[in-house]
Amino acid sequence: MFHPSHFAAVVLFALFASVVFGITMRETPIKMVRYGLYCFVLFVGSAIALSWLMFLIAR
Repeated sequence: MFHPSHFAAVVLFALFASVVFGITMRETPIKMVRYGLYCFVLFVGSAIALSWLMFLIAR
């Protein structure tokens, strides 16, 4: 059975959400891909930034 780590779950969610956002929010295929990548980077980057922030607050 598949038991992803928290980071793998975040990346998997970011991937699926970015694909949906890219497809539904833009009209041309190249714009879909660029917006999907942009959303993916923002999802993963914000998750990393917030996890570091929580780590520093908890210390």
